[in-house]
Amino acid sequence: MPDYNALISFLLKPLLAHPDALRVDLESNSKSDRVWIRVAFDPEDRGRVFGKGGRTIQAVRTVIMAAGEEAGHQARLEVIDPNPSENFDDHRETERQNLEVERPRINVEKPKRKEIN
Repeated sequence: MPDYNALISFLLKPLLAHPDALRVDLESNSKSDRVWIRVAFDPEDRGRVFGKGGRTIQAVRTVIMAAGEEAGHQARLEVIDPNPSENFDDHRETERQNLEVERPRINVEKPKRKEIN
């Protein structure tokens, strides 16, 4: 069985601003032919790990699946939220409200139509 923990650390730690926050959980079935890998990290590093359009995390998943296939396993990588009680969308909405500025309204008269005879 490949050392998935070391492989995940090798792939993800260089991307993280807080590498000590990386947590890896491995689970396999009774036949040991399927492996589920769950990773958690600091929420600030989310953008770095996922990359533009999710390309970085997809590349990591591809490497993990290839390592599993080489060993005769079906390996799956899942990213979990280490702080599920904190809702990311609520935080973003609060930031948006703080950034909103009242802008003065400008009244502009519409031009009048000219009649053509």
